[in-house]
Order: sequence, then structure tokens, then C-alpha cells
Amino acid sequence: MKKIVKAAALLAAAVSLVCMVSCNGGGKKAKAGSDASGEKHYKFGFTCMDQSNPFFVLIEKTIREEVEARGDKLISVDPANNVTRQIQQVEDVIAQNVDGFFLNPAEAEGIIPALDQLKSAGIPVVNFDTEVADMAQYVTTYTGSDNYNAGKVCGEDLVKKCPNGGDIIVLDSPTMNSVVDRTNGFLDAIKGHGFNIVAQQDAKGNLQVSMGIAEDLLQAHPNVVAIFGGNDPTALGALAAANAAGIKNTKIYGVDGSPDIKKELSSSSSLIEGTGAQSPINIAKQSVELMYKIKAGEKVDPRYPVPTFFISKDNVSQYGIDGWQ
Repeated sequence: MKKIVKAAALLAAAVSLVCMVSCNGGGKKAKAGSDASGEKHYKFGFTCMDQSNPFFVLIEKTIREEVEARGDKLISVDPANNVTRQIQQVEDVIAQNVDGFFLNPAEAEGIIPALDQLKSAGIPVVNFDTEVADMAQYVTTYTGSDNYNAGKVCGEDLVKKCPNGGDIIVLDSPTMNSVVDRTNGFLDAIKGHGFNIVAQQDAKGNLQVSMGIAEDLLQAHPNVVAIFGGNDPTALGALAAANAAGIKNTKIYGVDGSPDIKKELSSSSSLIEGTGAQSPINIAKQSVELMYKIKAGEKVDPRYPVPTFFISKDNVSQYGIDGWQ
């Protein structure tokens, strides 16, 4: 009788062990980040050059919504246009064991130390809006606006409206590849049409910086026919400076298609003439789609351009002024 009881106890223990093994997936531990059903969840990092820019505010918001809708997490940092701070912040996020990184650099070359660390950690990078230097070595894929065309359409409009050319001011940002591309597109479009660049300065893509620079430049060159800003905040800074100086005949161009610039375009009295428009919502959604393809092991192309187009006083009503297109 004792032997029967002992055998029954051993059988029960064996059954219990089998149950424990099967419930844990054949003896393997559940992957970190998996939920109770075994479904994998991810944690991603996010950095962009400056989250005070409404364009990047909307990109971050859209990426966060898309990621969290899948039950995943986004760790977002803001370097405020300081690449040294951005490198340190990326290091801090890497230490939190992220599964991927959405990255827009404060400086294309300056961000390389952070890219080296991401590469060493085996973390895939979706580079968005502004290209990093040596993309092929550091990023899995890139998506962003056709920045060259965004500047080109502004230049083409200026050529039509000022067929005799004239003096112009260019407010660019040489450390931002996106702005470099826009500026090149603008300059190529006006080449050979009688325009003279009386000043070309780095406005760092910032409204306050561009306003201060434009104030000084307009004192020296009050009769310029146009000012080109590498993004909408730069153009709005130039607008504030021109208004303060009482200038009435300068055409000001930006790039973004932001609600603020479209409000100016809807006013017949504004010096804002047009903007090379892009869609931060589409850039953000494309970035998320690419990241999840990468995590699923799917092949992605090196580049995914997002179309740009021109918004002027003539067609701004088609796009509305309360939000981004």
C-alpha cells in the first residue's frame, strides 16, 4: 500500500513538472518585453533637433501615438539644437535597452559619436527629415521630404514674380542637411535670372535668431526684393524684422507649410509670399511603418522620399490654416 501511495505521489509530481514546462513554452523563458500572451512589445528612442519647432512637435506626437497604439513605448528627448546634449541624451536612452531609434540630427556630422554607439549596440535607426552624414554606414533607412524640391519651388515662384531679378537675402543653416538641400534647390532655381545674393547667413532654423540677423541685414540692404528662409520659423523671424523696419516690398519665402505661415499667406497684406510645403504627419507615419518592418525582419530600401509642393496666397485656402497638411 505504501508503494502505491509513493508511486502516485511521484506521478503527480511528474504531471506538475510537465505542466510547468508546457506553460513556459517548452522550458524556454519568455522573451523580455513580451506580454502574458507572448506577444513581443518594443521600446523605442526618439530624438530630433529641436522640439520647440512645431514641425517636430507634430512628428513626435504622431510617432508616439502610432507606437503607443501598438502597445509599445517611446522614450523622447529634446536636445534643443545642441548636438553635444543630443549625443549625451542618446547615450542615456541606449542605456534603457531600446529596440530601435527614431533620429533626426541637430548636426549631420556632429551626431556621429551617438551613431557609433547605436551601431555598436545593434540598435536599428530610422533617420527622418534631416540626413545624417555617412547614412549608409549608420542608418537602416531614411524617410523625409524632398527638401531640394521644397526650395526649388520657392525659387521658381520668385523668378516668375521678379523677372528682372534683384538683390536677395538667404537665411540658411549649413549644419542641417535638410536646409542645405532646400537652399541648393532655391539657388539653382534662380540661377541665371539676374538675382544677386547680398547676404547669406546661418539662422540656425530659429525664429529669434533669424529675426536678429534679418534686422541687421535689412538695415544694410533695405531694398532687397526677397528673403529666403530655410524653414518657416526662419521666414517668420525675417517677417518680424521686416515689419519692424517698415519694409513693404520684400517677398519672403519659407519651407514647411506650417499653420503659422499659412495664416500669413491667407492675409493679403503679409510679406510672406510662399512656402515649400511638407507633411510632418506623413513623415512620422512612414517612420513608424518602416521601424516595424525592420523589427519584423522585412527588407527596407535605403530611402523613402515624401513629396513636397508649393503653397502660396493663391492656393492656401485648399490646405486650411488650422493644421498641417
